[in-house]
Amino acid sequence: MKELRIRTLAAVFLVAGVLSWAGARLWNSVGTLPRVPLAAPVVLALIAVVLLATALSLRSRLKAQRERRPDAKAVDPLMAARAVVFGQASALVAALVAGMYGGTGAFLLEFLDIPARRDQAIYAGFSVLAGIAVIAAAFFLERVCKLPEDDDTPGTAAPAA
Repeated sequence: MKELRIRTLAAVFLVAGVLSWAGARLWNSVGTLPRVPLAAPVVLALIAVVLLATALSLRSRLKAQRERRPDAKAVDPLMAARAVVFGQASALVAALVAGMYGGTGAFLLEFLDIPARRDQAIYAGFSVLAGIAVIAAAFFLERVCKLPEDDDTPGTAAPAA
């Protein structure tokens, strides 16, 4: 499984942001701009909390296993892999959604004197922050579930006893 790359997420964020900004300008010239829902930052924040809770739970269980505690619960490798895949998918979607709301929010910065547009810009800003929190939690989860590197390099034999 490949690791998340910040460059990929940044590219998704920037492309979505530029397209969203251009779409918001076009949509505003034709009619009314779609609203930024209040639920957007809330849902993203909930996903970040779920990812963080999963990472903390797995980290404590893995630590207990490494310390060979008698009451340690085993971590199923398939469950850990699923958690990482969920984190990676969440990070990609969060980068896309945060970019989309970031572009819309950037467009709305021109209209801060209108109270309704100011509220929409605030919701968009919180959505971007919550999207960044999802990405950070996904990176943390991936780091927790990463297997330790082998000390042996490929092609070298272990010393004979």
